[in-house]
Amino acid sequence: MKAVIVKQPGGAEQLTLVDYEQPSPADHELLIEVRAVAINRTDIISRESTSRYSDFDILGVEVAGVVVDGGKNTTIKPGTPVMGLVNGGGYAEYAVMPEDRAIEIPENLTFEQAAAIPEVFLTAYQTLFWHGKLAEQETVLIHAGGSGVGTAAIQLAKQFKQAHILVTAGSEDKLTFAKKLGASVRINYKQQDFAEEVEHATDGHGVDVILDFIGASYFEKNMKSIGVDGRWVLIGILGGTLVEQVNLWDLLSKRVQLIGTLLTPRSDAYKAKLTKEFAERALPLFVNGKLQPIVDKVFSLEDIRYAHERMENNENIGKIIINVKNSGRRADEA
Repeated sequence: MKAVIVKQPGGAEQLTLVDYEQPSPADHELLIEVRAVAINRTDIISRESTSRYSDFDILGVEVAGVVVDGGKNTTIKPGTPVMGLVNGGGYAEYAVMPEDRAIEIPENLTFEQAAAIPEVFLTAYQTLFWHGKLAEQETVLIHAGGSGVGTAAIQLAKQFKQAHILVTAGSEDKLTFAKKLGASVRINYKQQDFAEEVEHATDGHGVDVILDFIGASYFEKNMKSIGVDGRWVLIGILGGTLVEQVNLWDLLSKRVQLIGTLLTPRSDAYKAKLTKEFAERALPLFVNGKLQPIVDKVFSLEDIRYAHERMENNENIGKIIINVKNSGRRADEA
């Protein structure tokens, strides 16, 4: 099969298309003919590092495709279109997926749209509801509002909790798009002090939940933006890892819950439980169009270098997708 490997840790030029041995499904696993795969920032981090999220030489943690075979004790039939999380190996024509993470693709979605769902919507779902405990009509501040997780989080917060949504982004195009998805307060962090804007928008009360992709460089302003009994969920460190000074009294006086979480390193059991709950609650909303997978741009497998560069340059709104094989069509349309 064709697959993309990393020759050595480094830039996007290290991504190389090669012939690679096709994987075989173990017990409780499915073999998927991959039609589309999505790019995630965790792929870039792994590409640059000697430490990766799996033992695979092949990156990629989410795919959409067609079941072609199953290991022992699997029940999903060959020919079924599915999407879901894999333990690496997604940048290839075939990948293996634990059956309990496979979500059947609704007929109204293409493979490219389906590939835009698993990682970002599952991340946003667990961050908002499992860790952030977002309640009905609460206020949430979502950083990186034009990113894959950001666009998913806006939709989930709006559809499930009718939340009051504030977002930050670095361009007017991204902020305009966030408004279409349901964000009521849009802040251009390059031109505005988001802590001041949050204070104004919340009448000084602060927000109930923060989704923080940035980390150190936003710490002080996030501290000003969080309300009493707020839940601050850290899911990225794009702005660095070290905060020089932290006044713990600020956390204590507001009774802030500061929670760090990542999805990719989680256990198989955690991912299976999350997938099951998400599919039961959210899949009907993709069928009726109330939730939308946001596809930014589609690249070929041969052009995956440029897909990585687009994400590294923060040019995308939503998900960057790789068309692996006939990904724009459903299996039952082929």
